[in-house]
Amino acid sequence: MQKQPEKAPRLITISVSHYCEKARWALERLEVPYIEERHIPLFHRLATRKSGGGQTTPVLVTESGTLSDSSDILQYLDGMTTESTKFYPADPKLRREVKKLEDLFNKQLGPSIRLWAYFYLLDSRQLMRRLWCDGVPPIERALFPIVFPLIREAARRGYNITAESSASAHDKIKRIFENVNARLADGRSYLVGDRFSAADLTFACLAAPAVLPAEYGASLPHLDELPDEIAVAIKELRETSAGAYILRLFHEERQG
Repeated sequence: MQKQPEKAPRLITISVSHYCEKARWALERLEVPYIEERHIPLFHRLATRKSGGGQTTPVLVTESGTLSDSSDILQYLDGMTTESTKFYPADPKLRREVKKLEDLFNKQLGPSIRLWAYFYLLDSRQLMRRLWCDGVPPIERALFPIVFPLIREAARRGYNITAESSASAHDKIKRIFENVNARLADGRSYLVGDRFSAADLTFACLAAPAVLPAEYGASLPHLDELPDEIAVAIKELRETSAGAYILRLFHEERQG
């Protein structure tokens, strides 16, 4: 039986964030009750700083402390569950392999997906309102039309979003998908070993905006809302072994 925290932790998120989806899925997979607090970008910093986190989400506020990194959240949850449902294998070799892949996806895939997607999406005020205002407090939703230009420009500067950087990010995404395609070529069910792990969870979540799984835990764009160039690219990624794998994981493994 899983060891549950005495008080439900609070998860501070930007709802559409794929790093936040990673924490959300992990909590729901282990059936850990939690309270999600969603915010518009920039507004989230008031909540994270007040709770002892940094400038990014997700932040998990627990009775034993505040965790402000998706991998730290997974490792915290790993200490609460049974061996059969852990995200990190007990075998040292497999554990190192899982952590190596998780690190790759966290540091290279996640930022590349975010930059590439925002390059195409940030000019659509209506779409960004739906993605960023999903489940946020009424005051933030009401202020969105006023603050959107500021948030959009902050995102462009902060992530260095240009046509050139977007094209480079897309190339990196395709390379990582090709690496995962090669790993899956032997017919394995999971990326490492014979069980769902942090490697699978991280890849599926951080790549989700590139394939748009229906089971994602927050609002994502629909293909028909997107510019033709990125819509075509998403269709191509969906048709790869890695893309099909992500869609299968969300369909078969995503709970909650």
